[in-house]
Amino acid sequence: MTTGPDTLEPRGSDRLRALQRLLADNPVAVLTFVFVALFVATDVVNRVQSSEAFLTPKQVSTTFLYAAILGLLAAGQTLVMLTGGVDLSVATTATTAAFMISSFATHGAAAAILVALAAGLGIGLVNGVGVAIFRVNPLIMTLGISTVTLGALTIYSQQRFLAPAPELVVKLGSERFLTYVPYDLLVWAPIAAVIILGLRYSGLGRLIYAVGDNPEACRLAGVRTWQVLLTVYALCGVLSAAAGILLVGFNNAADLGIAGPFLLPSVAAVVIGGTSIFGGVGGYAGTIVGALILTVLDSLLTIVNASQAVRQILYGLIILALAALYARTAGTD
Repeated sequence: MTTGPDTLEPRGSDRLRALQRLLADNPVAVLTFVFVALFVATDVVNRVQSSEAFLTPKQVSTTFLYAAILGLLAAGQTLVMLTGGVDLSVATTATTAAFMISSFATHGAAAAILVALAAGLGIGLVNGVGVAIFRVNPLIMTLGISTVTLGALTIYSQQRFLAPAPELVVKLGSERFLTYVPYDLLVWAPIAAVIILGLRYSGLGRLIYAVGDNPEACRLAGVRTWQVLLTVYALCGVLSAAAGILLVGFNNAADLGIAGPFLLPSVAAVVIGGTSIFGGVGGYAGTIVGALILTVLDSLLTIVNASQAVRQILYGLIILALAALYARTAGTD
């Protein structure tokens, strides 16, 4: 019996489909392996470049410290993308929260944090009203709100004195306890647990998946999809503000570009984590590992002196490649 091209091609297609199915069915396990492999590769490169080890307890701690900011931004993005949308205002919302922290620092840390979270909630609600009630395309709505907000912050920064972040915010954003445990994990870990469990077991979580999978069927079934979308965008605003609070604590100062570099990575972390850009498929556990992968990748690019432009290109390519892979996976169902 001879084996011709017609026989080999299906076998190759079967292997590709098997790889796609593995990634779709076990994203967290696969991504955890990628994370560990990338960490080891970064350690090797760093030893070659500077003869110093990268795989150390302190560096692992730093990775989680910095990943918490991206993880919170990507948390809101995950919820939005599960409904089939995308929020291009997460970075500007985080910047707004950072400005509120600096502006109200003299009123005490608690007051500043509450104002920052309220600002994030406000931006999220405006996005939600536009998308859920007025049916504006999420890309257009969130991009427009981001542009308006950034312009308002530019005017605001010229008229208001920005103080250093309060001591509590600095501690949450940049310090550690028990030598290696970042304080920001006390913020990120509980939020991550609530999102993961909420998406899996709560009624709202099931509705988020249902709306993302088939919004028309949900409406015909009597589901008030506008309420689900409004809630999701409001939560995204609050989570983005929480990320901004940690970010200004990490930098101890607010500026207009403080959260800008996190916009593309916030989308990339979600896509890497297995959440479909078409909605209805995915979860936050994969996003967490995606955020850790991008944080280590950023360290690797820093070691090899890659410019910010190169990083943006790489993040864009990651999004395009994985979006295409997951789209093909969905097409084989």
